[in-house]
Amino acid sequence: MSSRNARNRKRTTAAATALAALLAVAGCSSKAGDGEGDKEDAGGVKAGVGVSAKTIDLGVLTDMTGVYATLGKSVTQAQQLYVKQTNADGGICGRKLKLTVRDHAYDPQKAVAAYTELEPEVLGFAQFIGSPFVAAVEQRVDADKALVLPQAWSANLLGSPYVRVVGSTYDLETINAIDFLMKEKGLKKGDKLGHVYFEGDYGENALKGSQYMAKKSGLTVVEQKIKATDNDMTAQVAALKKAGVKAVVISAGPRQAASLVGVAAAGKFDVPIIGNNSAFAPQLLGTQAGPALAKNYYVASPTLPIGADTAAAKKLVTDYKAAYPKDSLDNGVTAGWTAASIFGEALKKACESKDLTREGVDKALLTISDYDTGFGVSQDFSDPKAPSSKESVILRPDKSATGGMKVVREPGAAD
Repeated sequence: MSSRNARNRKRTTAAATALAALLAVAGCSSKAGDGEGDKEDAGGVKAGVGVSAKTIDLGVLTDMTGVYATLGKSVTQAQQLYVKQTNADGGICGRKLKLTVRDHAYDPQKAVAAYTELEPEVLGFAQFIGSPFVAAVEQRVDADKALVLPQAWSANLLGSPYVRVVGSTYDLETINAIDFLMKEKGLKKGDKLGHVYFEGDYGENALKGSQYMAKKSGLTVVEQKIKATDNDMTAQVAALKKAGVKAVVISAGPRQAASLVGVAAAGKFDVPIIGNNSAFAPQLLGTQAGPALAKNYYVASPTLPIGADTAAAKKLVTDYKAAYPKDSLDNGVTAGWTAASIFGEALKKACESKDLTREGVDKALLTISDYDTGFGVSQDFSDPKAPSSKESVILRPDKSATGGMKVVREPGAAD
């Protein structure tokens, strides 16, 4: 949106409540990013918060035990792998990378408290799961100037030079998803489109995409708002079936998607269903909903999947399996690796400019306008008002594919 005030009006109730509850504890900005304490090393490189002569400290605010625990684990382990490999190659700017991880369990108060704890100690955040929680601290991030690469894709986060969305935002991703349904799955002008979505930044931003696409394409959206704690989609399927929808978009978590698809199949409600990028986990293919997911479910993703036929994907699969032999592969691995690689690239460019302060890293990221981590989509960070990409890849669950997903439509954007 064009103004900070307009964006603030879009903040979710959960985020606002969390921020208000912790405001007295957190106080105003620590002013860690204002240049106080900046110093130069022997090579003339300026260093500030989170940077010593030997290390660069980055924060990770993740969900290891909540609604996105599967995603959080994969994202975090991929980033730890990136750090391990980068350090083995000599680090960045003569320094080793270090990740400090906090599990907020997808709880708003824990998320804001974890940011408050880590912000004075780290250069920036390579991960922050949850659009509502990032939104809750965005004004503080702008004051602190600590770069945040969130695992969150709400368009309400756009505009800050310090909170940078990696990939297409939920509204654009949903437009791309509906474009796929119309071009390849028989959805047409005059049809009704169901949309099941989480209350809050994630679901409501995705809903904007549906509403926009419906207006442009002559569709009618039948809305079903749910909470993150709602796991049984029986009532939602019944309502959508009664309304006569011809396709469904789901902007929720993996559990809700599995329930929606499974209940629809059991009720002979045979329509295509497509989810946003965080609405699937390959572990679902081993559940009772597995066959229905393989038949009627699709996912819009900001990049090619972990099982993509690219050199980078194949290397990541091999390295991740070696590092975490007991853990399954999923697109959280891709997302985590991508964000860590982008942060690393910004650090390298900041080093070239001899400025490893928060401001120096933020400026370095603005110079990255065509960066592909090997997963098919070029990332452009030159404009803080825009996501780094408008493209989506359409995937389909496939038990035989590495990571449980295969590509059914290559990277692209709706007209």
